[in-house]
Amino acid sequence: MTRSSSSTYPVLDVVVIGAGQAGLATAYFLRRSNLAFVLLDDQPGPGGAWLHGWKSLRLFSPANWSSLPGWPMPASQSGVYPSRDEVLDYFRRYEERYQFPVDRPVRVQHVTREGEHFLIHTDRGVWASRALVSATGNWSNPYIPCFPGADHFKGSQQHSAFYEDAQPYRNQRVAIVGGGNSGAQILAEVSKVAQTVWITVEHPTFLPDDVDGRVLFERATQRWLAQKEGRTVDIPAGGLGEIVMVPPVREARERGVLVAERPFARFTETGIEWDDGRHKPVDAVIWCTGFRPALQHLVSLKIVEPDGKVQVNDSQSVKESGVWLVGYGDWTGPASATLVGVMRAARGAANQIARYLAG
Repeated sequence: MTRSSSSTYPVLDVVVIGAGQAGLATAYFLRRSNLAFVLLDDQPGPGGAWLHGWKSLRLFSPANWSSLPGWPMPASQSGVYPSRDEVLDYFRRYEERYQFPVDRPVRVQHVTREGEHFLIHTDRGVWASRALVSATGNWSNPYIPCFPGADHFKGSQQHSAFYEDAQPYRNQRVAIVGGGNSGAQILAEVSKVAQTVWITVEHPTFLPDDVDGRVLFERATQRWLAQKEGRTVDIPAGGLGEIVMVPPVREARERGVLVAERPFARFTETGIEWDDGRHKPVDAVIWCTGFRPALQHLVSLKIVEPDGKVQVNDSQSVKESGVWLVGYGDWTGPASATLVGVMRAARGAANQIARYLAG
């Protein structure tokens, strides 16, 4: 390590903010370059966003297609698709296996520039680095759309980010809003103990039973390669947003609960109402409406755009060339917000960082 221009902070080559799947994958490739780096993580232990997944959450691709670089995830002992606890155990053992320099819990507050270095201001002091990787993902920035009357609704509202299990909803009337995999999996579970209504913007797309995250990643890869080469390819429909028929969702299909309503127009005190005058009493709403990039710590660098994203070339910031973003979604690399897809983005970022620092 060297010293910053103010001779106050030891300067690392790279600081990685976040030690979830994107941060760990990036660390694996950074270590090959012999750069001095640290991962700053605000969680109490390994696992990133998986620490906050609901208890019955499962991956929607097999273990051998859901691995971090260098070490395959062990096959699930509870079925084809690994459970949340199996994924968490894999994260823990992955960190132990490679002995990455993870410092936690450390909450990054903001980042500034001082000459050629970045200063990473946290609740536990200041780190300095020549390059910066933001790998904070999306989980800590859940998105809930605005609906008229929401403030007057007397029932409960919860985002899927904070959902644990169905028991609090037993014998209630529950609206589940969102047509992706999280909406379908939570609907499958809650519908066993409550009356449910499923609200989706479009008719949900259910993939064939033999199509899982592995197949979807292969299709995303083909599209990405074709786009880079200026080609058009005829690939079957299906993207990472379509619903994978994991066993709980297939079981819900057999019970006839995978029936979606189009979005309602407003809340009332006791439920939800459509423009045609239909009213449905509900006691609770579970929002499965996704997330936005968690980039508040980069606002001070003036690189976060009005849409909440950062302009990137591959994963390198256009406006601040010493900053990389890994794992936020397709805009930082195809399928980079998934276990199966983050390796390619992480490897590319680490290689670019090594060249940048050498140059």
